Amino acid sequence: MAINLTKGQRVDIGISKFGVGLGWDPNSKASSHDYDLDASAFLIGSDNQVPAEGFFVFYGNQESPDGAVKSSGDDRTGGNSDGDDETLEVDLSRLDPRVEQIIFTVSIYEAEVRNQNFGQVRNSFIRIYNALTGEELCKYELDEDFSTETALEFGRLYKRNGAWRFEALGVSSDGGLESLVEKYARAYTA
Repeated sequence: MAINLTKGQRVDIGISKFGVGLGWDPNSKASSHDYDLDASAFLIGSDNQVPAEGFFVFYGNQESPDGAVKSSGDDRTGGNSDGDDETLEVDLSRLDPRVEQIIFTVSIYEAEVRNQNFGQVRNSFIRIYNALTGEELCKYELDEDFSTETALEFGRLYKRNGAWRFEALGVSSDGGLESLVEKYARAYTA
């Protein structure tokens, strides 16, 4: 049975291969442009930074160098109204030993140009599911109002006492994907 998480709640994952599904529904009346939201993963080392450039998985780099995290690709419209819009596949057995946590984020592509923000998006969620069976393990539905923000840290995966756990974050950031790259991949920003 799936666990519905609240912000800050943590849960043990218990399996090494799973999927991370992220979904959202754009408010079609809020903008004349499609809502191109992008799921990303930052594989973080002990210094709270990616250990090398390829450990930031997003539409421009769809697989980490160790093969532990893979992206489903870019959904440019958010048109899947009843399921995941983008997914990330995770295989912890392949994870580089330098990685201590994985931060899962969503950002709005060209948010400033398109005059878009998360206040114009509804039904946002992140869910963890068994990659082999499809069974949902946990889900976090974002119910806060992020009316000006253009990027969100949805959740993080981290190791505690030898077990991998997921924490529902719901942390906002203004400045889109660039602000998250500056936070977690400073050494690789131009």
